[in-house]
Amino acid sequence: MAISTSTLILFVIIYLTATFYVAYLGYRKNSQTEGYMLAGRGVHPAIMALSYGAAFISTSAIIGFGGVAASIGMGLLWLVFMNIFFGIFIAFVIFGPRTRRMGLNLGAITYPEFIGKRFQSRFIQAFSGLLIGIFMPLYAASVIIGAGRFLETTLGVNYNIALIIFTIIIASYVLKGGLLSVMYVDAMQAVLMLLGMGFLLVFTYVKLGGVVEAHQALTSMANLVPQALIDRGHQGWTSMPASGSPLWWTMISTLILGVGIGVLAQPQLAVRFMTVKDDRSLKRAVAVGGPFILIMAGVAYVVGALSNVYFYRTTGMISLQVVPDGNTDLIMPTFLNHAMPEMFVALFMLSLLAAAMSTAAAQFHTMGTAIGYDVYQQSLMKGKSSATVHVTRLGIAFTILAAVFLAYILPGSIIARATAMFMGLCTSAFLPLFIGALFWKRTTKAGATTSLVIGSLSSLFWLTFVHASEAVPLGICQAIFGKATLLSGTWTVVDPILIATPISILTLIAVSLMTPQFSPDFLNKAFRLRFEDEEEEVPEPASHNTIDSTGV
Repeated sequence: MAISTSTLILFVIIYLTATFYVAYLGYRKNSQTEGYMLAGRGVHPAIMALSYGAAFISTSAIIGFGGVAASIGMGLLWLVFMNIFFGIFIAFVIFGPRTRRMGLNLGAITYPEFIGKRFQSRFIQAFSGLLIGIFMPLYAASVIIGAGRFLETTLGVNYNIALIIFTIIIASYVLKGGLLSVMYVDAMQAVLMLLGMGFLLVFTYVKLGGVVEAHQALTSMANLVPQALIDRGHQGWTSMPASGSPLWWTMISTLILGVGIGVLAQPQLAVRFMTVKDDRSLKRAVAVGGPFILIMAGVAYVVGALSNVYFYRTTGMISLQVVPDGNTDLIMPTFLNHAMPEMFVALFMLSLLAAAMSTAAAQFHTMGTAIGYDVYQQSLMKGKSSATVHVTRLGIAFTILAAVFLAYILPGSIIARATAMFMGLCTSAFLPLFIGALFWKRTTKAGATTSLVIGSLSSLFWLTFVHASEAVPLGICQAIFGKATLLSGTWTVVDPILIATPISILTLIAVSLMTPQFSPDFLNKAFRLRFEDEEEEVPEPASHNTIDSTGV
């Protein structure tokens, strides 16, 4: 059934009206800085779980990784398992409660401040804030690229205009309403995303003749794999790549491990653990977060791979051959626009906008607080400035502009790679000291500091000079040393996470064992247990200003 432009515009108006209304509900509760920065520490577990999942699953998963699944196959479903096991179960049950309690004990309201206060180091807070502010725009850019590409193929809107409109909409409620508005909108958008992805899965199977026939058809197409992919280890879309092949290393180390484990060290996700009122809320959130990730990521990867069946039946070509220049970022938008009813495409556009907006909003808020609050106010000004919210809003605006700039200049097929790059960097830089902060009292300030710096630098070095996917396009190694990568062979496909993270862990352990640990009094304060029936209130730090009725 065809859908008119006026009807489509009506859908968008209704959706945006609902978005801004829900954002306003969150804004009304932002009576002080903790409301703007940390949602008041009283968010309902279902809201937290949906917000966490919506911030995690975005156009990076639906458009970027869905397109990658169309290229390399359903082996990517192992990433869904990793996302649920590490990103939901381990995160909510093991990491979450300790993060919430320790953040409350130390009065931290951002992720950099959390690890900075845990190790009594302004340097750690500032360095972490800079790392987030400099490199998260790359991840944010990949999200808004996905939204822009879908709007371009669905509405025929110029890609550059689509990016600007999309970014302005998100910035308007992130700047005004803070984290609580972001989380409320995330939850609403998560419900819309679930409906859209559920229908997409059902309709795809119906279109291809059922579950069994669709998967059998995809299996029988193994002979259609392009020779270039075969040479890299591709063995068909329903098989894992050949063990030890370049494609196998990319799938396992970069995508499954880099993104699957990297979720534990994502600042925009970890800070959500500190928004709920007790440990029970985190454990209850597992029942919502797990199924959400299963549906969102699982459907994207399955439909992405099955798009090959549809395109081969209708055009005689596989997905990579249908899109210009084999750009994987265009496969899912092209499939949706060709295979789905026009009414569904219009409604799914709203689901996709919701996915992109939820993640981008979380990223913008995290980047802004990192630059404005952690770097400028708490580190450069040493907490003397009282304009917490004003400075944070300036930080958000600055990092939004950086993300949009990157979205204009990044090449095609970049969404999944940019996501994996940022998550891998976070894993190497943050995960070892995050684990040390929560679980090992012997971790010292020197150990955490050197682990953070060494993990970051070693990850960036490997990306720049060894890992071919980044080193070759960057060209820095070629310019300095006269060759594309410093190493050759298998080393060029081993992701930095497998090199930098072990180095970071060993550094943290070795330096901590050789340097003085924190005083028992401080450790007792940081690790103090809080009972569920205790009134858990932390006085507002003197440097945190309030927001009046105008939001200023």
